[in-house]
Amino acid sequence: MVAPIVEVPASEQTSLGMVYLRQRELRSLPGTVVLELRVDHVLLMSSCSTHSERALARRAIELHGGEALDVLVGGLGLGYTAREALRSTDVASLEVIELLPELIGWFGSGLLPLAGELAADPRFSLRRGDVYAHLGGPASRRYDLILIDVDHAPEERLGDTHDVFYSEEALRKAREHLAPNGLLGVWSYAESAAFAQLLGRVFAEVRVERVTFWNPVAEEEESNWLFLARH
Repeated sequence: MVAPIVEVPASEQTSLGMVYLRQRELRSLPGTVVLELRVDHVLLMSSCSTHSERALARRAIELHGGEALDVLVGGLGLGYTAREALRSTDVASLEVIELLPELIGWFGSGLLPLAGELAADPRFSLRRGDVYAHLGGPASRRYDLILIDVDHAPEERLGDTHDVFYSEEALRKAREHLAPNGLLGVWSYAESAAFAQLLGRVFAEVRVERVTFWNPVAEEEESNWLFLARH
């Protein structure tokens, strides 16, 4: 049997650890090549399974129900959350805040699969920053939707400094960045009753939705979770 092709188009030592792009052929689907974003060998995101990332944007837009929406996305990843939001004609602007300058550099050089499509959309903008620090500061601009896809889960955070977001005080500050009827959406690979309860102490309406899909890499059904909270 011929070994699957594995390549590493880019890698950089970052504040979170060694972050790299890995391109590989799936054993279960010979000829199918996927791109993975990893940090210290831990998978962050794969172009093979983007169902829940896309669902985060789609469900938030559906639940809001408004038009000419201003959207903030925390975490660029491979760009699938941003692209799904921009597929809606109800989105007027979309700003992405990304912590890692290395990832922004890969975006600028076209190493990320959706870079060209996103950059060509006049509604799209990308800047370097810490989205949690931004949401903890004064609200100079208010968004209709704030979509967070940064950590693995509320109880499994990517960085030590991310703890600050998962508190009642921090969520109240984040809420100030939402326009009336605005909605906060948070992606998670795992369920978290504690985080749902925390959101319920800050927001008037909280929904927790399970997104189930077939993962061809693991060759099994997988579920991720969306936490959706309305101002």
